[in-house]
Amino acid sequence: MFILKTSNSISQIARLQSPKFRQTGSNCTLSFWYYNYGESVGAAELQLLVDGLKQPTVLWRTYYSEGNQWLKAVIQLGRLPRPFQFSLEKISLGVYEGVSAIDDIRFENCALPPPALRCEGPNRFWCRDTKACIDSLLVCDLVDDCGDGSDEDSCDPDLQCDFENGLCNWEQDVQDDFDWIRIRGPTPTVNTGPLKDHTTGTARGHYLYLESSEPRQFRDKAVLLSPLFSPSGSGACAFRFHYHMFGKEVYKLSVFKRTMSNTKGWLLWYKAGNQENRWIRQTLFIRSSKPFQILVKGIIGDGFTGDIGLDDVSFLGCTLYNGNLPTISTTTSGTSVPATLPMNNCTEKEFVCRASGRCIQMIQKCDFRPDCSDKSDESACVMEVCDFEDKDLCGWHQPALEQMSGNSSISITKTFKWQLGRGANLYPEQGHCPLTDHTTCTEEGWYLFADSSNGEFGHTADIATPVISLTGPRCKIIFWNHMNGSTIGSLEVLYKSSKKTSKLWTQSGSQGPQWNRAEVFLGIRSNFQVIFRAKRGVSYMGDVAVDDITFEDCSPLLISHKPCTSEEFMCANKYCIPKNNLCDFINDCGDNSDESPSI
Repeated sequence: MFILKTSNSISQIARLQSPKFRQTGSNCTLSFWYYNYGESVGAAELQLLVDGLKQPTVLWRTYYSEGNQWLKAVIQLGRLPRPFQFSLEKISLGVYEGVSAIDDIRFENCALPPPALRCEGPNRFWCRDTKACIDSLLVCDLVDDCGDGSDEDSCDPDLQCDFENGLCNWEQDVQDDFDWIRIRGPTPTVNTGPLKDHTTGTARGHYLYLESSEPRQFRDKAVLLSPLFSPSGSGACAFRFHYHMFGKEVYKLSVFKRTMSNTKGWLLWYKAGNQENRWIRQTLFIRSSKPFQILVKGIIGDGFTGDIGLDDVSFLGCTLYNGNLPTISTTTSGTSVPATLPMNNCTEKEFVCRASGRCIQMIQKCDFRPDCSDKSDESACVMEVCDFEDKDLCGWHQPALEQMSGNSSISITKTFKWQLGRGANLYPEQGHCPLTDHTTCTEEGWYLFADSSNGEFGHTADIATPVISLTGPRCKIIFWNHMNGSTIGSLEVLYKSSKKTSKLWTQSGSQGPQWNRAEVFLGIRSNFQVIFRAKRGVSYMGDVAVDDITFEDCSPLLISHKPCTSEEFMCANKYCIPKNNLCDFINDCGDNSDESPSI
């Protein structure tokens, strides 16, 4: 079927109507091939006309020429219990240069389930009037799968919500960035979001959605909270919902379970990216030995064509909990440093060993050599070896972040910063992040990375050691770095003293999807910090990561109380060093006497 021009009038409409259909089953889809080509070919749309509803529902649209080709359209109809028909309308722009055509119209899976003579088994449900035998997971899910409504009879309204009259007993989270919006009909932005709800399949029905247009920003999140449920250890509790993720810049939808009221919970399921213009059903089986709550979190993508829809949420085999979830304590118990120092005669320029009260020189604190019997002089320092396992930062800290956290008016949530990560917590679409750490080579291993989904181009993130008092002549830093992604920024290693900051090592651009070894020579230095600085690239496609940071041979030289051996050289400052270290272009003595031309 194709359209011919009959007049030159502006906005002339060609209308093609279908026969009338009585009803459809819950899995019904309509597909056809269309052709819309020409400089001023104009728009076309397919409308659903349901008996008893004045407002038509737009099911499909094309706005402009889509090239000299046939394209396929697939439209989800779902359960339509009333008689209906379709109207295909083509709008001309007056100066009509183009051709519109349609062919190969097909309905699939549109019949109700057939009647059955028997329906046995714990996982089956026998429909009352139609005698169809359906899966018991379809019972009380807000969809009339039987065709007679019997699978939706006698359902607990507190365990389901179609959003036709509000949020039911669900709530918006107050700790997120914005709220889910209740709407009916299409979302305001074209080429993203649903055109209709899932419950009624028409523009009359309501659903929830996330609006991705301004003022929303990339990675803004909206969280919806379920009512509380009693423990479900057997896994008999099922959570059913329908989601819609259509648009080029759709980002993520996730479902979490939490048993503590002030936590983000445990990830149960997620989906990322464009899933086409359709409602998709998802069923999750919940196991929990404690009372729990479900969180549905949507995250905005990097653009306005990223709307996400949610409809027809329901629980089966779950019991509401009449109480409150406990709150996890945010305070830490105990401390590594006693509240009061032991009795001592130390001066202000000396360090007091915490266990014995012994006095040592302040230069001996944080020098990679424990001088106190309890090692307290090295307790508040950077660790010699750090693999970040057990989520331990090993003394590394972020000074800028600490200053921001002290200012209640500044949010650090979306700040470009270093943080701990691991492959098990990543989404597969984040291929620019390390999927495994370097230490264990598994998804469960931890590493440190600067998350470029936060911040803007050129922003920097610093993570630093505490002040290191003194290092030896052969001290060096060995670490592994991961820099992969089309818009990766740079990584620098800096030396910072009270007087200056200098660059020791730098690397920029993508280095491939593997961990790479790096080595930075420090030598003898005093009262300084080492800083890893990540600089963000032009977009979020590329995170800088580091792992297995080692300070090697960094303890300072000791003055021997014995004469140097025949295999050693006595420096001018009385240190003893191996003779093999003479004239090797390294200041092993600390006074350069081992590199003197007079040796």
